[in-house]
Parts: sequence; C-alpha cells; structure tokens
Amino acid sequence: MAELPQPRLWGLWVVLLSAAVLTLGFVAKDLPGFTTNEFTVDQELSRNHDGFLTAVAMLINSVFSPAGGVVIIALTCVFLLVVRKSPVNAVAFGAVSAAGWLSSQFFKAIVERQRPNPALLFDPLAPETGSNSFPSGHVALAVGLAWAVFFLARNTRWARLAAVLGILVPVVVACSRVYVGVHYPSDVIASFLAATAAVVLVAAVWNRYQGSILPRIPLLGRFGPVAPAADSVHS
Repeated sequence: MAELPQPRLWGLWVVLLSAAVLTLGFVAKDLPGFTTNEFTVDQELSRNHDGFLTAVAMLINSVFSPAGGVVIIALTCVFLLVVRKSPVNAVAFGAVSAAGWLSSQFFKAIVERQRPNPALLFDPLAPETGSNSFPSGHVALAVGLAWAVFFLARNTRWARLAAVLGILVPVVVACSRVYVGVHYPSDVIASFLAATAAVVLVAAVWNRYQGSILPRIPLLGRFGPVAPAADSVHS
C-alpha cells in the first residue's frame, strides 16, 4: 500500500461525490413528502421482522458500531504492524478505513437529518433519535473497510474475493440499517458516495506525502522498512 490507486482528476471526483451526497441529503431533508415516502419502507420492514434476519441485523449493529469500528481498525493495524511488520500497510489501512468511516460525521454535521421516529415503527429493534441520520456511520465504516481491504489485497490472489466481499458486505450492512429502522434508504445510499469521496481524497494525499513523512517517524522503523516517496498511481 505504498502507492494507492488514484483516479485521474481525483479532485473533481471528490467534489462531484461530495456534491451528490449534499444534494441527496438536503433533498431528502427538505423536499415535502420525501421522508414520508421513505419511511414507509422502514415501517413495512418493521411489520415483517424475521427471527434469523433480526439476529443478523443486531449482530451487524454491534460489529459495525463506533466501538466495533475502533476495535476492527485497531486490531488490523496492529496485526499489519507487529505480525506482518509492514508499517506502511498498517498506516495506510488505518487512514483509508478511518477516512471512509469519519466521512459520515462530516456530512451528518452539515445535513442534520432527523432519524426515523421509533415510536411509529411496529417493532423498533434499536430505537435511536437525533439529527444524525444522514448518512449512515455503520455503512460508511463498512465501505471504508472494504476499500482498505481491497487496496491491501489488490495485487494478490485474494483480490477478487476482496472485491466481491467489498461490495457484498457494505450492501448487507446497508440493508440491515433500514431493516433495524434507524435509517432511511437514502441515508445508506449516501454513505457509499461519502465514504468513497473520502477514500479518493486520502489516496491522493497519501500518494503525495507518505514517502516524505513516514520515514521520519522513528517508531515505525522498529517494525520494518518504511517505503520511500512514490509517484502517484492512476487507474
């Protein structure tokens, strides 16, 4: 991960993806009837909960929670740093996954959309209130991790599996958040765009600066060689 895939005109991609997130967020929040129509999906799912699906959704609710996200990212970074002795991969994995995840907090603060009202659900599984519905942090975490895992595996025999799981897992997490009743469909859709925008931005910054910054951190050198400056990769 000394070099990360970086699209051409990456800045334009960041702007367009971010604009799409904000447009969707303000339309969902302010357009009359939009939220009401979306909420019918949450209500319909709430009336038809299944024991197995509920168990899976609640497991996802815990695994991809803020605490779960910290544990997943921290343990993976420690594994890459200590066991694999790859400080570059450890820092890059942490930066990419955390950026994708934290992108949700940035857009939440701007849009401030109210969560679905649990009092109007037939079977609220994890009642939450507040103005932090858009976009979903759980889904943003899943997307950030998916990109980080794919970048880590892209030149190995695990690349195809990482790509498949990188699509499948975030989609399952997204569906679970609507199933639980804590997000609207547009919340989870926006998370894919928001997290990807953050990953594109971090990849560009990483390719530009990691070679000059990481070698100056003495602690990283104890675990293995730190990559020199690398040219940007375009894909």
